[in-house]
Amino acid sequence: MRHLLSLEQLTRDEILRLLDTAQALRPQALGRSAHRPLRGLTVANLFFEPSTRTRASFQLAAERLGADVLNFEAESSSTRKGETLTDTLRNLEAMGASLFVVRHAHSSVPASLAAAALPGSSVISAGDGRHSHPTQGLLDMLTIRQRKGEDFSRLSVAIVGDIRHSRVARSDAQALRTLGVKDLRLAAPATLLPDPDEPCFAAAQVVDSLDAALQGCDVVMSLRLQRERMDEGLVASLEEYYRDWGLSPERLTLARPDAIVMHPGPMNRGVEIADAVADGPQSVILEQVSNGVAARMAVLEHLAGG
Repeated sequence: MRHLLSLEQLTRDEILRLLDTAQALRPQALGRSAHRPLRGLTVANLFFEPSTRTRASFQLAAERLGADVLNFEAESSSTRKGETLTDTLRNLEAMGASLFVVRHAHSSVPASLAAAALPGSSVISAGDGRHSHPTQGLLDMLTIRQRKGEDFSRLSVAIVGDIRHSRVARSDAQALRTLGVKDLRLAAPATLLPDPDEPCFAAAQVVDSLDAALQGCDVVMSLRLQRERMDEGLVASLEEYYRDWGLSPERLTLARPDAIVMHPGPMNRGVEIADAVADGPQSVILEQVSNGVAARMAVLEHLAGG
């Protein structure tokens, strides 16, 4: 594997190998590390969309592994003067950068940069349009495995909320299918469901209410309502959305007592999830954030030949 553009390209064994590496790197991910296999390499974070968790954790992951980190500021770069993204990549390669973390609003950008990259360079998608967010998928699988064990085939998983606009939902669905989940449920208003022919959701069951999705499930993945990506009128109002689709403490009782609640962030509290659930005992949301550094360390180390 030279690039990581989606989880579709990975086999079950490859995903498990990355999860094993991430689990082993967790102690180093959360503190200073003597494990520095990327010393002498430069990681360039090319973020053309806002990000807090993903950008910060990629920076920490690279620094923990000993790499130099270049944080590219799109607003003050030559792309504002008309320079193409390919020319930006080539100029950074000429300065010695070889690992490129790319977030962009258009789904094709990481793949086009990967095609243009020099043989010694690697591109990692940090989220592209609605298409994919592979490292979020990996950290989510790591969090589930820590809490629920290695046998994904016995799990019932509900993905709820704005699935249509969510690259996280697509990467999670791909990973869950590859790891053997048989009971994957999708729950959203009809306007926020994905197209029925999308391959990543082929094995999922679409249910018509949040209550039905939660019934007896082991893992609840709540998604942000992505108003910046949607047309007006897809939801009547935020209040009505929470009433019908918001994850409240009362609704959560429909899931198994030991069910875990996940959210990729940022959260719209009181819209897709209640405070009492986000901060409650079944929430693993901050564990996901911690696992993000370890998962991204594993990816960077693997692509660098570690």
